[in-house]
Amino acid sequence: MNLPAVPIVISEFYEQETEKARNEGLPGLRTQWIRGPVWAKTREELRRDVINGNNPITGKPVMQELVDKFTKPLTADEKKTGEIIRGKGPATFTDTPEKLQKLFLDNRWTDFLPVVLPTEALVNNMLKGTSHAPDEQAGKMSPTNTGNYFEYWTFTVKDVAVNAVMAGCKPEYMPVLLAAAATGKEAISVSDNSFVDMMVINGSIRDEIGLNSGVGAMGPYAHANTTIGRAWSLIAINLGNCGKVGTTYMGVVGNPMNLINIVIAENEKESPWEPFSVRKGFKKNENVLSIFEGWGVLSAANWRAASWGKVMDYPKIIKDIFAQQGSLFGAAAILSPPIAIFVKNAGYATAQDFEKYLAPAPPQFPMAKMAPPAATPEAGAQAKAPAPKPKMQGRGGSSMPIIVTGGTNNNYYSLGGMRYLQSVQIDKWR
Repeated sequence: MNLPAVPIVISEFYEQETEKARNEGLPGLRTQWIRGPVWAKTREELRRDVINGNNPITGKPVMQELVDKFTKPLTADEKKTGEIIRGKGPATFTDTPEKLQKLFLDNRWTDFLPVVLPTEALVNNMLKGTSHAPDEQAGKMSPTNTGNYFEYWTFTVKDVAVNAVMAGCKPEYMPVLLAAAATGKEAISVSDNSFVDMMVINGSIRDEIGLNSGVGAMGPYAHANTTIGRAWSLIAINLGNCGKVGTTYMGVVGNPMNLINIVIAENEKESPWEPFSVRKGFKKNENVLSIFEGWGVLSAANWRAASWGKVMDYPKIIKDIFAQQGSLFGAAAILSPPIAIFVKNAGYATAQDFEKYLAPAPPQFPMAKMAPPAATPEAGAQAKAPAPKPKMQGRGGSSMPIIVTGGTNNNYYSLGGMRYLQSVQIDKWR
């Protein structure tokens, strides 16, 4: 259109936006930086801090810079273009263990904890956990899970094995990690909302690899749960370009759950209901991985609705807590077996029955408040079918999923805004 344009961006995204412009071959893109955030401010505050304010990067008046960027000719540096060629770097590094640990830290190849150095021998041993070829493409991932703003990075089975070694995994964990990586779901989102991810594992593999589904099921109290969760984050960092503060990670306050995420092995033995995977259409004992995302989970005792008394109406308490959750991710309930049994005995024979009870009522549109139709169809004309009502569900199914895990020693449970995304088979990665 041959019209000049200047993007206006808050200065907190300076590193991210300049890197994006450079990657797109526009290192000299003129961008106007302003003080953020801008939402939730009054008109007077916006005029004072933004319109009549200074650029936080240069310290110069915003409006004067805008005029200059629209009117002054581009400099030689601003006219430069070029393609950024990216690669994985050298295949091997040789140095002392101490210097290699520092190398990993300095290059942000870790979660800032010491890693198991991925020697050739350890990586080859890890690859014994799968029959798939080391150079087979295992998946692709990006910080936005779309590949749009940040392009997808592709990775191989061997790449996953390297990060599994770094996290301290055992070879028998590889099918779970490959299944998770192949979904493309990043364990660390770029969002400034500080999201967290969760995986739920069903099937006989839970006992096979030693996943904890009893006391402390969501905590770092089993080697498999802890290292699988950590490996998922390392895969996101090193194979998906995630978690780089200022560019591919912008979580305002952060989320400590990003370290090992939430890894749940459902307690199928003690649960009174069918496993979550069976409710998603898989067979009993089939090894299945289900992915969730959201804000995280918190003990139900945190909510005022979780009153204490001699007689506990757990279904109503849980429904009251769910009613306090936002609509973005819905809510998920992580019930200990005793709580699940209480709920079943209260009349909910299946988890689906309970999920229906928890689901919010569809929006009501009283006829008296509805706007009249814009026009009446002419005689003989076919009226358009009404648009379908939106479903009150998250992606992939119910926005009120129920998971049963944990010990049987007391009546505790957790809830939080977590949305179910998808379920995949694990055994195809053996």
